[in-house]
Amino acid sequence: MPSSAGLVDLQVNGFAGVDFNSGTISAEALDHALEAMLATGVTMCLPTIITAYPAALEQRLRALDAAVNASKLGPLMCPGYHLEGPFLNPEPGYRGCHPPGAMTPADGALIARLQAVISRPILMITVAPEIPGVMDLIPRLVDQGMIVAIGHTAASIDVVAAAAAAGARMSTHLGNGVPQLTHKFANPIFAQLAEDRLSAGFIADGVHLPVSALKPMMRAKGFERSILVTDAATGAASAPGRYRFAGMEIDRMADGSLRLAETGSLAGSALCLDQAVRNVVAWNLAPPAQAIAMASDNPRALLEPALARTGPPLERGIVEWTEHLTVQEVRIGAVERHFAARQGGHAAEPGRAKPA
Repeated sequence: MPSSAGLVDLQVNGFAGVDFNSGTISAEALDHALEAMLATGVTMCLPTIITAYPAALEQRLRALDAAVNASKLGPLMCPGYHLEGPFLNPEPGYRGCHPPGAMTPADGALIARLQAVISRPILMITVAPEIPGVMDLIPRLVDQGMIVAIGHTAASIDVVAAAAAAGARMSTHLGNGVPQLTHKFANPIFAQLAEDRLSAGFIADGVHLPVSALKPMMRAKGFERSILVTDAATGAASAPGRYRFAGMEIDRMADGSLRLAETGSLAGSALCLDQAVRNVVAWNLAPPAQAIAMASDNPRALLEPALARTGPPLERGIVEWTEHLTVQEVRIGAVERHFAARQGGHAAEPGRAKPA
């Protein structure tokens, strides 16, 4: 592979030991995380803030926005933010690691208040369309230039279709945020797979989605509507151990998963986006050019309408790849980074699902 556009991560809660949800993140810490992301080929990302009470959401967004503006790489790489919650389904299985007590009916005034305290836009927001008020809020958010995504939801086929008709365009980490025991057909996964107006984000780590599930899900969505995301949290690009994420303690396990220390349930991922690309290729789910496009062209295309409303277009960035799909060089604006060749990058990560 010679080169491609830079990778775009639509959902990243933290990286390389840095928690974007801390409420105290510094510009230096953010630059540390973004440098680590450059090494994985990511040249654009949406730092993601998860469900919290209003005062905590405001504090976390204020701190994150200040860090982006004061950092070296933030203005180049972070055009805005992804707000995942708080209008999500609080029931067990659907809520994931999000605090259910902070989940509320839709409140447009809260979104307006949060946007008013930051200089960069909320570009994406994940909602559960069955929550009271969400369906009416979706077109208002779209009119403000936001990409509305569906996630942590128990929505039926009819509700998903209505949300898409109202302007929703994305499924957040499809296949996750759903109880283990659910109806075999009438469930939100099938409902979103069947909705052609929705693109879908997939965490291709073999932990959140086994290959046997990811393969038919990608086929159902089609190449153009399939997007690779990481949902990375603090333990991504980090050694095994304990980390803090949005006020919670999480453990990076030997298999590469991130789990709540208290319950052992999944809490974000430790996946890097270049590894997601390599995994998809190693699992024979897509050829290299398509796998890279699912992490670069496809998410950028989804974002373009929102980005067009925020001002001058941002740099696409360029990634030079080795034949084993490891990142060799990254360029974005005046920033240029060269990386030593890594061995074994052509295979799936140890402990992850093996090629199909």
